[in-house]
Amino acid sequence: MMNVDSGKPAENPVQRTSRADALADRLERGAQQLAAFASTLTDAEWQIPVPGDGRSVGVVVHHVGNMYPIEMQLAHVLAGGQPITGVLWATVHGINAQHALDYANVSKADALDLLQRNSTAAAEAIRAMTDEMLAAAAPVSLYEDAPLTCQFFLEDHAVRHSYHHLARVRQAVGRV
Repeated sequence: MMNVDSGKPAENPVQRTSRADALADRLERGAQQLAAFASTLTDAEWQIPVPGDGRSVGVVVHHVGNMYPIEMQLAHVLAGGQPITGVLWATVHGINAQHALDYANVSKADALDLLQRNSTAAAEAIRAMTDEMLAAAAPVSLYEDAPLTCQFFLEDHAVRHSYHHLARVRQAVGRV
């Protein structure tokens, strides 16, 4: 491919893949479904604790948006063929507990804005991944150092996250 203006070869952009597009589309659909449902909640429903979790519905919605950058940072480690080390479920629970304290009174507008911005950025980052990046595998400390692919990690975390919490939020407010 030639650059018409300079006559030099054009830089090859990252080749989009149907796998990456499909993952990004699923992530966006889940975030949109969570946002659409959350936008219908009353102020009282926004404050209801999620069963088995204890965090309010509002904190949980904000949490999903808050976690996308961390989930994507870890996915990029795997995409580069490097292991994820030092991340344990205790680490995740600590992050979640601190987030719940810091955002106990988060507004619906702020939570939905964060969810939108960070889900869009996560989807864009996924779309930029090649099949080789998605297939790259390395040990993941969160799973007892099992060698996992980047695609599995994305599906189990960033992609699944909004669907998982949407189901729990629906349960909390009695709209299943």
